[in-house]
Amino acid sequence: MVYKIADNILSPLGDTTEQNYQAVKAGRSALSRYVNHSYLPEPFTASLFSETQNREISIEGLTRFESLAMRSAQEALSNVAFDPSAPNVIFILSSTKGNNECNEYNVCNKHIGEDSEKHILEGSICNELDEADVCKYEENGLGESASRICQALGISTPPVVVCNACISGASAIITAMRLIEAHAYDYAVVTGADALNRFMLSGFASLKALSADECRPFDMERLGLNLGEAAATIVLGRQPKSYVEHAWHIDAGAVRNDAYHISAPAKKGDGALLSLLSVMQGRKADEIAFINAHGTATMFNDQMESVAIERAKLADVPVNALKGYFGHTLGAAGILETVLSMRALDDGLILGTRGFEERGVSGKIQLNAAHQSTAKKCFLKMISGFGGCNAAMLFDSSEPLQSSKFNAHSLKFKIQSTKLKVQNLRVLITPAQITVSGKPLAVEGTGKDMLTEAYKRYIDDYPKFYKMDMLSRLGFVASELLLAAEKAHIVQGDSQTIMQGDSQSHPTANRAVILFNHSSTRCADKSYFETICDNDNFFPSPSLFVYTLPNIVTGEIAIRNQYHGETAFYILKGRDEKLMAQILQTAFMDADTESILTGWLDYYDDQHFVADMYIIAK
Repeated sequence: MVYKIADNILSPLGDTTEQNYQAVKAGRSALSRYVNHSYLPEPFTASLFSETQNREISIEGLTRFESLAMRSAQEALSNVAFDPSAPNVIFILSSTKGNNECNEYNVCNKHIGEDSEKHILEGSICNELDEADVCKYEENGLGESASRICQALGISTPPVVVCNACISGASAIITAMRLIEAHAYDYAVVTGADALNRFMLSGFASLKALSADECRPFDMERLGLNLGEAAATIVLGRQPKSYVEHAWHIDAGAVRNDAYHISAPAKKGDGALLSLLSVMQGRKADEIAFINAHGTATMFNDQMESVAIERAKLADVPVNALKGYFGHTLGAAGILETVLSMRALDDGLILGTRGFEERGVSGKIQLNAAHQSTAKKCFLKMISGFGGCNAAMLFDSSEPLQSSKFNAHSLKFKIQSTKLKVQNLRVLITPAQITVSGKPLAVEGTGKDMLTEAYKRYIDDYPKFYKMDMLSRLGFVASELLLAAEKAHIVQGDSQTIMQGDSQSHPTANRAVILFNHSSTRCADKSYFETICDNDNFFPSPSLFVYTLPNIVTGEIAIRNQYHGETAFYILKGRDEKLMAQILQTAFMDADTESILTGWLDYYDDQHFVADMYIIAK
């Protein structure tokens, strides 16, 4: 069993979990309307830290994003008894874009000159740095950020970054739970954070997803979401604090993919339904105090969630959403909303859904704008995101069940062994060549052109390929060659030929897609920056923006092959085979996962990239 032993929420409403809870309990919201703000030319409503708060949060040597994450983790760790520097402690960071406000400066400064610092960096601690200082963050990837935060916290083990769109925080909690259950670590410090900037706000605006007014989750008159910035931390361990009478533990967690669309949820909520059904195995609906939904207040997300809840036979369970207090806090959302839900239930409350008045979804779910009392001790958290990913988690503070759904001792593998048995099939793509199971594939070009040639010659039945960013194209080609080889097992002569066939028919819909890299979506980020740098030529591209999320490639693979299993993307400081093996092995703790399409997938630029992809099975 994995227990919560400490937590923190850092938001514009307060510096601690208690401050945030009391503010929400009193009905306060951090949302404000901004007009003529440097981030966007049109009005928007969001939850932003004030300049005073930014100065108080700022830590010398760290970016604003890193300072947010660091402050939250520090506060949570101030309430634990273990030594963070011990080898049994791991730090897991969840975020969507991390330091992009600093990277944005370096791209945009080349195009619009001296004014860029003012209109790009206003409202962040970056405006306190001179140009030379800002430039040192040009390669400020999430792996480097996590390492700097680890060093500042005194954590000695390599960190993990979960970059799984809006479900990143929930994915990080589930990853931590598995690693602890498998005895790879005894403690996990899980922090989620995102700092808003022109990049994120313009991206959601390009999708027509933002509301100029305060959001209204599940309401008949909802118009869109509000974004928010925050950091939240949950510290997990195998044993609860000895003096806690009712300790929160994670009963179950699951991630499932819609396999439907990279930016729109499945109309019937297929992925959300599958994740809910997974975590509710062995439990009854009347045990659940409430479902804390994603509740973004967008037309399609709220509708999808309501349908999934009803299909899961949970329509009688009260539902709430917290976006009306904090906005959508992206990489922090899954952790912040979980921690706040725990605190509310400790107080015997189901928090009301701020902004809700009249149900505007077809699913017959139970919603209320006012807080309600309850004596129940467990709740469900559900969340969804771009790339078709969905997560659900069940938390309980009553007496632990006799057996956990993730009992490491019942597993058929041992975490002590870091060598995984993989199929003989393996695809390796570099700018110079493509090999399948060690044999070169016949291609004439190199670099970026080689990928297009390989697609045309060996796949050529998925025109959407040309709309993808280069990371997704690389992953798509590698996965198609791998899956075709798995299906056909064809090796002809000295050169290998992948025969065209029904490449969409593969062994299992429960296959997971779990990928790793270092540079996230560096190329897509640069392309998107080009569309937002100049206020006189401001044309944020929705298609470019979506592909700045690295997990989109896992969604593309899931859609192509109708995989409804887990999809996840992890960013590491470097290719760490031991850490990758731990994550992959523990992913099989999800009983439905039969095999994993996985590997290292990194696209630095058109002449520097690598795909090393393979399949592992139970």
